[in-house]
Formats: sequence, C-alpha cells, structure tokens
Amino acid sequence: MKIGAPKETFEGENRVAMTPDSALQLQKLGYECAIEAGAGKAAGFADALYKDAGVEVLKSAAALWKASDIVVKVRQPSAAETKRLTQGQTLISFFNPAANADGMEAARAQGANVIAMEMVPRISRAQKMDALSSMANIAGYRAVIEAGNNFGRFFTGQITAAGKVPPAKVLVVGAGVAGLAAIGTATSLGAITYAFDVRPEVAEQVESMGAQFVFLDFEEAQADGAATGGYAAVSSPEFREAQLAKFRELAPEMDIVITTALIPNREAPELWTEDMVAAMKPGSVIIDLAAEKGGNCKLTVPDEKIVTKNGVTIVGYTDFPSRMAAQASTLYSTNIRHMLTDLTPEKDGKINHNMEDDVIRGATVTFEKEITFPPPPPKIAAIAAQKPKEVAPQLTPEEKRAAEVAAFKAQTKQQVTLLAVGAAVLLGIGLVAPASFMQHFIVFVLAVFVGFQVIWGVAHSLHTPLMAVTNAISSIIILGALMQIGSGSFLVILLAAVSVFMAGINIFGGFLVTRRMLAMFQKS
Repeated sequence: MKIGAPKETFEGENRVAMTPDSALQLQKLGYECAIEAGAGKAAGFADALYKDAGVEVLKSAAALWKASDIVVKVRQPSAAETKRLTQGQTLISFFNPAANADGMEAARAQGANVIAMEMVPRISRAQKMDALSSMANIAGYRAVIEAGNNFGRFFTGQITAAGKVPPAKVLVVGAGVAGLAAIGTATSLGAITYAFDVRPEVAEQVESMGAQFVFLDFEEAQADGAATGGYAAVSSPEFREAQLAKFRELAPEMDIVITTALIPNREAPELWTEDMVAAMKPGSVIIDLAAEKGGNCKLTVPDEKIVTKNGVTIVGYTDFPSRMAAQASTLYSTNIRHMLTDLTPEKDGKINHNMEDDVIRGATVTFEKEITFPPPPPKIAAIAAQKPKEVAPQLTPEEKRAAEVAAFKAQTKQQVTLLAVGAAVLLGIGLVAPASFMQHFIVFVLAVFVGFQVIWGVAHSLHTPLMAVTNAISSIIILGALMQIGSGSFLVILLAAVSVFMAGINIFGGFLVTRRMLAMFQKS
C-alpha cells in the first residue's frame, strides 16, 4: 500500500504530514511513500530530501490522491479534497468531526475510512499518537515568544548602572499541555509566573515548574478526570463568577496574559472580559490560544493582532504551530507514524483497521460506509480515579494537650523499660564474665554511646557525606580502637590499628566528597 502526503491547501499552513525521516520509518513497516511536489518546502524539507529517503514525488495533488491508498494530512480537508476520497481509501488527518457533519457524510458516501487525529483518546498507550498535545506544546512555547515580541520590556528583572528593571508578571489561564509549556517558557525567561486552572489537582504540576498557582476561595465538586478524558469540564455559574472576580483582581497587576482554556466540542469559554482588558496597564499583552474556537477574550479577533484604546495588544493568531513548521511537522509526522504502526501490527504494509482497539476505534469517525462518531468511552480510563483524601479530625486545645501528655508518658515508660533491661543485661554480664572481658566491653559500650550522641546531634540539614549517619559506625570504631591501642596484647593492638586505618578512610573520604559538593555551589 502507498501512503501519500499532499501539500496543505489551507492558506498560511506551512506544516506537512510526512517528513523524510518519518518516511524512512514508514517504509520499514512495508509501505511505499509519496508526496506532492513542494509539500514540505515551507517546513524546510526540499523535494530532494524526500527523493533521497526513497519517497516518490508526484507533480500534482490529483495524481497523489489517485495513487495513494492512505492519505495523511495536517488540516481538515476542504470540500474539494473530500471529493477526491475513494472507496476503501484511508484518510488520517485533523478532521474536526464535531463541527464537520457534511465532511463525515461525504466521506461515508464515498466509502472512505477517516481517522481524526484530534479524537485519539487520552490514555497512556496513545500518548505517542496524541497530536493535539504535540501541537499544544508548540503553541504554548510560541505564545510566550510571541508575547515577548510584542512586550516592550525584559521578562527577567535586572539591576544595571542605568537603573532597575522589574520582572514581567505573566498569568497563564489553563494548565493543560499548552498552558504548562507556556509556564515553563515564561519561568525560564525569568518572569514571575502565575497560573490558574479549574482543576485544583494540577496545582502541584504548576508549582513544580516554578509558577504560583492561583487558588479560588470557592468549593465545587469537580468532574472526575476519567470521565472528561483529562480535560476541564464545564463549571457552574457560581464558580465562573468567582473565577471572573479573581481575574478582575489580578488584571491591573499582569503584564502578559496567556489564555489556553478549551472545552471539547464547545466554543471557548469567555474568561478575560472587556473590563479586564480596560483595567490592564498600557503595553500589556494578551495571547489568546483559544482564538480558533471563539477566544477566551471578548475582544480577540482570530488571525489578527489588535491594539486597544488603552494600549493593550491582543494577539489572536490561530497558526502558532505553523509558525514553527519544521518542529511541528517533525512531531506531527511522528504521531502519524505511531498511528500507522498500530494500524500495521504485522509490518507487512497493509492496514488492519481493528475496531476492537481502543485507540483506533476512538479516532475513527467513518468506517466501511458508516459514521462512527462519536466513539464509545475507552475501556481504559484516561485518568485513574483518585481515592478521596482522609480528612484529619480537628482536635480542641484540651484534646491536643491530653494527647501530648499521653505520648510523653508512653515515651518515658519506654525509655525507663529500655534502661532497666540494659542495666539488667550489664549486671548479668558482670556477674559471669571475667574482669579482662568487662574492661573491653565497657570501652565498647562507651564508644557506641559517644559515637551515637556525636553524630545524632548534627542537624539534618548538615547530613552531607561528611556527617552521614553511617559515619557514626566509623566514629564508634575509632573511639574504641584508640582506647585499645594501649593494651598489652599484640593482637588487640594490631586489630585496633587496622580499625583506625579503615575507619579513617571512610571519614576522610567524607571530607573530600563534601569539599567537592561545596565547590559545585561556589560562584566562579
């Protein structure tokens, strides 16, 4: 079977669904590969690179669609492209099935099988095919770069001879893949970054990337992540009002706002209202990554950049991945390759469209002259259901005091018991053991006690290799050995000397390792 990648017809689209590297991998699965002449040029992949990779270069789109058993694309096919589909042909592309009923009906009528890349279920096994995440990652990164291009100051704070420059304050609304990519990029550029998401469970991810999570003083039962496929669910009107109130409070302080909030198969929710834009400082920037779905900002104009009356720049570009075409094409073509790998389990160059497979079934929107959208929920949950957290009971001051007294009494009783047992053991040994043995035994007990107290008295923050708890063993050995070196027995003196030597290696080795560690943190 032959896989063909046509040139994208959508205006301004620079990506391509097949790269020379992905073509090499597809050929290992037993497929032949073809591409329309010039399809990869805008992404930096010349026709000569495809020829070197063994890809057939066809002169026209019509010839490619006719020759291909499988067509791979980036953008949703146009009406003219859909008409080129033939009986039994497979199309793998973004398809927007929720808003493309006419396209699905046309594909069904022509007997074509369509796999929509945006419908790949969010389960662990399908992460390698998750084109939405791949493109969102690029969009989040590019959003910060675009914000910097329109922002009149540094992201990071600086103190120079010419004066002090404060760091930029960035708010990212939505902590999905695009949001996390934006957070990571803004933080790495030195900005003070804040992030908000309706899913409080992502707070840990946000904070691990160096940003501050914006919490709402509002309790609402959130939809189970497994039920929503890992996406945010629709919030209640009360929650939305509390959310907008928080944004109004933050608006005057923020220099850059990046909105990424989307809900599957719905228009983007309006989160940054006109009065919030009016409250922002002149020179501030809003990057609306939800512009293609209507925008999170009321004033966003899709595919345009506007400047408001109060000097706020609002960027509504819908082609952020296409603005990094080489990187985006590489990632997307890899997603396509992994999808075809699952479709070709025998690696014989023939598709096995297994509708029992969660991933393939979930992404298929038309199959054997039937519309199969929407798909059933995957058998494997996108996110494992979380166990409810146990809430610790609140104690009164009297109850806390009683608990502390009880714990102190229990600890004291345990210590007294241990001392009594230890004294009894020593007394027993003293009654039956010879005097010469008792002399050495007392030295051993004292060495253990002194070594333990010395090492255990060091603060935990100083437990470097020099002050590790294991060095207590070395200190015990050295203390005991030094006291035994004066013994008249040659064997005891020899063993004590060997003990000192070997324990000294451990301790001085700790000094050397600690010195190295400290040197790593010294400024050059």
